[in-house]
Amino acid sequence: MAQKKIFFVILRKLTLLYSWSKIVGDGRVRDACFPPPYISSSESNIAWLYDELDAQWRRWLPAGVSHTVRRGAFYSVLVRPGFRIISLNMNYCNNKNWWLLLNSTDPATELQWLIYELQSAEFSGEKVHIIGHIPPGHSDCLKVWSRNYYAIINRYEATITAQFFGHTHFDEFEVFYDPNDLGRATSIAYVGPSVSPYYDLNLGYRIYYVDGDHDKTTRLVVDHETWIMNLKEANLFGYPIWYKLYSARSAYLMNSLRPQDWDKFIDDMTAKEDIFNLYYKHYWKNSPRRGSCDGECRKRLVCDARSGRSHDRRALCGHIEARIDGATPAPQTWRAWFYNGLSVSNSTSTTTTPPPSVRQV
Repeated sequence: MAQKKIFFVILRKLTLLYSWSKIVGDGRVRDACFPPPYISSSESNIAWLYDELDAQWRRWLPAGVSHTVRRGAFYSVLVRPGFRIISLNMNYCNNKNWWLLLNSTDPATELQWLIYELQSAEFSGEKVHIIGHIPPGHSDCLKVWSRNYYAIINRYEATITAQFFGHTHFDEFEVFYDPNDLGRATSIAYVGPSVSPYYDLNLGYRIYYVDGDHDKTTRLVVDHETWIMNLKEANLFGYPIWYKLYSARSAYLMNSLRPQDWDKFIDDMTAKEDIFNLYYKHYWKNSPRRGSCDGECRKRLVCDARSGRSHDRRALCGHIEARIDGATPAPQTWRAWFYNGLSVSNSTSTTTTPPPSVRQV
């Protein structure tokens, strides 16, 4: 199979270095407070930022995406015949964005636009990669937004071949499942490690190998590598030393990186402590400051990998927790109550008929 290494340099993050200085200096936007497009007052609207982003991103993006960049800093680009990248602004699911108290369902009509783009891609026989910042299954992503996004991903599982996010600083992933059959994996979201140390981490980055340009390309991720820099060694020798920590297929003995393979890997982590410990080492980018991981920690991390939908851990992870506990319910500690009880979903599964609609609450 022909392969092509594609480095996903997320250009918007480079230009946001410029934009962020403007945000801080301007003083009108703080701590992920991104007003929706319908906020039009001059004191509160965010057009000043998105207009500047549009001007900066014109260096790399076609003029045709200007209207969505100016509306909400999201866009869709055909980068190869039959291959499209869709970039989402995840601040519109961010639970620290206080403007979402007005409307958390689809405040920028971004999900409605996403459905349109995916439906068009399906009609055209295109494969799609989605990139964004906050993983949709993370607790920082609001429940209603995440639930609708989950339904969209499952509806277009044949079109979306990979998703890429960041935010957590750790090396991890999230698997999506058919809402009507939680044993059938439908999509995979990769959560890349951060190049910053954050707290107690080594520096890291990831390289993805994607099925490349040929007649029967799938545009699937066929492997990925994580490279790290050991901070202790860098301080000792006075210069950075980067080295490959692992490659997914080799380290985890995976035949491929399809959603079903990652689901099997979750099953292996649940059943075999040595496999989980290897994942835990990579999760922390081999930091010497990582602590031990007890049963509650293990359940949380394995559940994170199974949670492409936020705040629904009981529905997605109950059987995993029971298996890790040896089929014996664990004592209800305050920590278990916090992680599990607060994130119980009262929502019911919805049928994702084409095309899905964005549900209101």
